[in-house]
Amino acid sequence: MTSKPAKDPKTGRFLPRADRAGAVIRPRARKAVRTKLGELFLEDMLSAWESRGAAAIHALIEKNPHDFLKAVAALMPKDVTINANQIGEMTDEQLLQRIRKLDQTIRPFLAAQGADGAGDGDRAPAEHE
Repeated sequence: MTSKPAKDPKTGRFLPRADRAGAVIRPRARKAVRTKLGELFLEDMLSAWESRGAAAIHALIEKNPHDFLKAVAALMPKDVTINANQIGEMTDEQLLQRIRKLDQTIRPFLAAQGADGAGDGDRAPAEHE
């Protein structure tokens, strides 16, 4: 006949069982068990994801697009810091490098339009989208 597990009279929680030697399981051992269980759980989740993850996402999109959107939003960062005035923090060398790069980018368009933009440059106007 098996005996019922012992419960704490105050909390009603089950008391830790004694191991084979009769000693109570220590909290460290419980933490190790939890860690191992967590590792196994994550391995199983990864395996399931690798085999059915894409199909699950497509099914979620079809059945519950709102929940899909919530999941995507939960993955996005909560705060985004944007520095719109980077020029104020650039060194002189960085500024010079930026100016040279811009000059190199717009030079073909200036040559086609002429220096004053009148369309009398030395080349045909550039085709761009």
